[in-house]
Amino acid sequence: TDTIGDDFLLVRDCDLGRIRFDRRKNTTFQQNAALHAAPMRFISGSRQGRSDGGLYPVAKLPFVPSAQQDRHSRCMEIFGMQVAGLCRRLELLNCKAVIGVSGGLDSTLALLVAVEAMHRLGRPASEVCAVTMPCFGTTDRTYRNSMDLMQALGVSIREVNIRQAVDIHFRDIGHDPEVLDTTYENCQARERTQILMDYAGQVGGIVIGTGDLSELALGWCTYNGDHMSMYGVNGSIPKTLVRYLVAYEADRVQGELSDVLRDVLDTPVSPELLPPKDGEISQKTEDLVGPYELHDFFLYYMLRFGYPPRKIYRAARKTFAGVYDDATIKKWLTTFVRRFFTQQFKRSCLPDGPKVGTVTLSPRGDWRMPSDAVSALWLREAENL
Repeated sequence: TDTIGDDFLLVRDCDLGRIRFDRRKNTTFQQNAALHAAPMRFISGSRQGRSDGGLYPVAKLPFVPSAQQDRHSRCMEIFGMQVAGLCRRLELLNCKAVIGVSGGLDSTLALLVAVEAMHRLGRPASEVCAVTMPCFGTTDRTYRNSMDLMQALGVSIREVNIRQAVDIHFRDIGHDPEVLDTTYENCQARERTQILMDYAGQVGGIVIGTGDLSELALGWCTYNGDHMSMYGVNGSIPKTLVRYLVAYEADRVQGELSDVLRDVLDTPVSPELLPPKDGEISQKTEDLVGPYELHDFFLYYMLRFGYPPRKIYRAARKTFAGVYDDATIKKWLTTFVRRFFTQQFKRSCLPDGPKVGTVTLSPRGDWRMPSDAVSALWLREAENL
């Protein structure tokens, strides 16, 4: 008050809806208010000119710290949580870890976690049984990266080409292999899961799931295929954060392993279930379901602070101005809402996995939602933006 005088007015844009939602989830606020009650004066005013928090700054990548130093320490902490959770499970069961390696981001992170877990348990990396299972959509680049990665980490390597098995399955169910539909894709995913599960029983291990939080939110996984495992180390990590965790490991290690990790980071995100074109990946996930940076933005502000579609849209328009136009944001927001509601049945039977942040979709303690929840109100609001 010595510099600005005794009388002054402080103006701040407060997101009251965000605060109310947070206090419904965190019940300690009420206890603290009773213990530390302070005199206060309520000042009423007209609604005219009031803000609903639209000026409140929001992060473009809410799951990723913006400062590089904070990002590195956060990545180290999260990676440590993944490793600690897997260590406990492996130690309890006294078993090996079996993991499918595709050469993509998610399986790369899961493999790094599994190897580090073995190191911390004082066991050799060879007790991580890595399996690569090329099929119709596998490209030379991802196959090479998967092999180089496994060799650099010193894990046990198994290659099982599933083309013939899938062709037999197509014949058994009467599916034309020239029809590149959902059945064509899901048969491959389920064949891979069957191999991993049976191989785990053969070597005395558990299957380590690789799917991430963003895929679970969108239901971008095959039910009882890559959707299922015995322990999912990436289940509470969104795709944008997976990328930074792999980049963190690429900076931390040296030599051939670092080179492979950087090439994995440069590879387009793809399930590789459709045949490649001219030797390159033809099925790019973000072309089909939308940019993961948008979906992770939608997911965070919907689950963490209860934003409805109109508020998510308004915040996204401001945050991604110059990156995506309004029509693009609306298109992928509507896609997100539709898929999030219709794919809950996949999340209702998820395997165990470590919780590393405030936003997760575990059906056991963090997200309870009926599988037949109706999305009509949310979709109507999104479509009318």
